[in-house]
Amino acid sequence: MQEFGIGASARRKEDDRFVAGRGQYTDDVVMQDQAYAYFVRSPYAHASIKSIDTSEAEQAPGVIAILSAKDVQADQLAPLTCGWVVHSKDGTPMHGAVHPLLAEEKVRYVGDHVAVVVAETRAQAKDAAELVFVDYEELPAVVSMTHAQADGTAQLHDDVPRNTVYDWQLGDKQAVEDAFSKADHVSRIVLTNSRLVPNPMEPRAATGSYDPSTESFTLYVTSQNPHVMRLTLSGFIQLAPEHKVRVIAPDVGGGFGSKAFVYPDEVLCLWSARKVGRPVKWTCERSEAFLGDAHGRDHETTAELALTAEGKVLGLTVETKANIGAYLSTFGSAVPSYFYAPLLSGQYDIPAIYATVDAVHTNTAPVDAYRGAGRPEATYVIERLMETAARDLKMDPAEIRRRNFVKSFPHKTPVLMEYDNGDYDACLDKALDYAQYDQFAERKAAAEASGKRRGIGFSCYIESCGVGPSRIMASMGAGIGQYESAEVRVNPTGSVEVMSGCHSHGQGHATTFAQLVADKFGIDFNDVEIVQGDTDKVQFGLGTYGSRSGPVGMTAVYRAADKVIAKAKKVAAHLMEAAESDIEFDKGSFKVAGTDKTVSWPEVSLAAYVGHAFPTDEIEPGLKEHAYHDPTNFTFPTGCHICEVEIDPDTGCIDIVNFVAVDDFGKVINPMIVEGQVHGGVAQGIGQALLEHSIYDPDSGQLITGSFMDYTMPRADDMPDLTVGFTETPALSNPLGIKGCGEAGAIAAPPAVINAITDALGVKELDMPATPEKIWRALQDQSAG
Repeated sequence: MQEFGIGASARRKEDDRFVAGRGQYTDDVVMQDQAYAYFVRSPYAHASIKSIDTSEAEQAPGVIAILSAKDVQADQLAPLTCGWVVHSKDGTPMHGAVHPLLAEEKVRYVGDHVAVVVAETRAQAKDAAELVFVDYEELPAVVSMTHAQADGTAQLHDDVPRNTVYDWQLGDKQAVEDAFSKADHVSRIVLTNSRLVPNPMEPRAATGSYDPSTESFTLYVTSQNPHVMRLTLSGFIQLAPEHKVRVIAPDVGGGFGSKAFVYPDEVLCLWSARKVGRPVKWTCERSEAFLGDAHGRDHETTAELALTAEGKVLGLTVETKANIGAYLSTFGSAVPSYFYAPLLSGQYDIPAIYATVDAVHTNTAPVDAYRGAGRPEATYVIERLMETAARDLKMDPAEIRRRNFVKSFPHKTPVLMEYDNGDYDACLDKALDYAQYDQFAERKAAAEASGKRRGIGFSCYIESCGVGPSRIMASMGAGIGQYESAEVRVNPTGSVEVMSGCHSHGQGHATTFAQLVADKFGIDFNDVEIVQGDTDKVQFGLGTYGSRSGPVGMTAVYRAADKVIAKAKKVAAHLMEAAESDIEFDKGSFKVAGTDKTVSWPEVSLAAYVGHAFPTDEIEPGLKEHAYHDPTNFTFPTGCHICEVEIDPDTGCIDIVNFVAVDDFGKVINPMIVEGQVHGGVAQGIGQALLEHSIYDPDSGQLITGSFMDYTMPRADDMPDLTVGFTETPALSNPLGIKGCGEAGAIAAPPAVINAITDALGVKELDMPATPEKIWRALQDQSAG
């Protein structure tokens, strides 16, 4: 019999309908008299708009309306704004250029929104869009951050000097200079963290409708946080009062962060429904997604590590340029600053750290959070540096890490974070055992004997999850707190509905949240239903991103369930004519302490609603409670990933022969689901390390890698067999001890893979993606001396 409680690998409840094709996605929503939208997008990376002529397009078959910036302005819709304010070194707030819903005087990247065509069919809207004539005056485009800051030939926004949104710092510069003055050795590395396209399985989509009788809007949308979408539509864009806007995020086919933001497309789809008096649907084409979805990563970094001769780290200095694209996205300013630099300490006790970040506009798609969001970039810096330092000092890469691990907790880093708990040695020891590290030298020798190169790479990562404590987030510049909400509703028959402000887009909330509640109440797992994604059904919540659903969202459910049990005890006390203080609850049964008197969960549930089992002037009828959870600290998942590769010197082809992932996620609710999250994250991390790279032409700003023909995604045959293991130290900031697991693989895998490749090649630096051509050229350069 399958187990369903906390810690059981219960099969996912939602998979039956997904596998059978019964999922309900936004594109599946069909409304009566529905029209279709298609966007006119800029073919230029940078240009002035001299005029827009829609006359020919308006005569095309099926066209209902063509809307441009003048229509947006006439309805007084506000532009998109960034939800996070970062301050520069001098204390001044960042230069916050807004993102117009439709381009007004200039376009700033290829794919920028210029107009929206609404027609009877999608094909007619697309055909008409090609007939809209836009008279552009092309301007110089800039893709390089160095050029964007230096030469001034491509000024994207008049109010952003040198195209620099902020120059930010964190840490103690003087303390770092003192540490370096005492160092026996300094390891230095120059890194590029390549730009990525998120590419969730389901492209973005929206279906909007407007009811003139109630002056209310309904938007079906592929969103990770529907309440934030509604808040933005009402409070910032000023489309309508919040109670007149309903946002529904049905099944969502993956997000990886890219569906956590507010884009012009969805806003304009909903607005155009009011303009034309009919529901309007828009579904993103994959080519549009490459152009317009928020990209990820794109850092250029120089970092130095000061060490003693024995390998003890004294200080770290990091200089980073972060490309944030043409406009500031929803969280775009926070990702390369507060989501990045506070994690540069890694798992290590580093006395002094100083980091600077320049956030730079270029004529490219906006950049925002992508699976890991700043933490992969930080891990890549410190783990590549630790590997480099080990080679410089001729130390074992495991030993230099162990020598610098944080050993006692709580531990305050020099860059804001306070680690609450952990056992980094335990993760390393288990990973070394799984990887059979003590036999690596023999495997390396055997590979060399057959003409191959073999290398091994480590990645001991830490990340901050459970986004996040509202007070701390506000001090960092966040525009809204990061608590989470839940309502637990017990029906008269004892079944339970849970309304959560989180949103599942592949994480398995219908299963794990049900496991928590079933375990808490001692009821059947199948008697628990999870309701998410509808702002008319669910109380305000912040959604799912940053691995927050477990430590924050589930804790809100846990607290609401505690309140339900407390009220149920009052009902049970009346049923058994006992004092409330004498009631004990365990495994679905209420008992009077010291007696054999009991009542069951269904009996108490029914009694709570019938109205005569207790005095209603003392206890309100019904059995439902709500709770909010605002964590006191972040959670800190950690782990050790070890990658072993074999390289064919003749072709540069790489074979990942072994990959070990040992993670400490605190308390694990469902090991099978968590292991699946690790597999998916590692796949994306390997994709970045070996294959994926979003490339723009340096002169024209055209996206070269604009389809799956050019942008290489990892496939099944690129993936090794993974060995996954767990250790457990509970998080102390929530009663469940959960830390979060959704991003770990994408954080840890890239440095592990690149460290293994550079070990096999005997080189210090190799930029991602490590393609066979790059590896082959590195080997040729090595042969040439």
